Amino acid sequence: MKASQIRDLTLDQLDDELLKLKREQFNLRFQAASGQLENTARVRQVRRDIARIKTIARSKKAGGAGAKQSAPAGAADQASNG
Repeated sequence: MKASQIRDLTLDQLDDELLKLKREQFNLRFQAASGQLENTARVRQVRRDIARIKTIARSKKAGGAGAKQSAPAGAADQASNG
């Protein structure tokens, strides 16, 4: 899933998608342990999708909606002084 698609989802939809991916990750682990896993790349893809969803959800909860946060006031002054 692309980051742009994830950003379009609401927080509730992100939670649902995260739950779905965690279940899939659990099933993939069992398939790998029993030797039935056919698409090994899917494990990596699911893991990265989970991280992507968590990152975007956290930024939405913080109110950033994906925007970078600026440095605290005075940080630039301290950097130029020394």
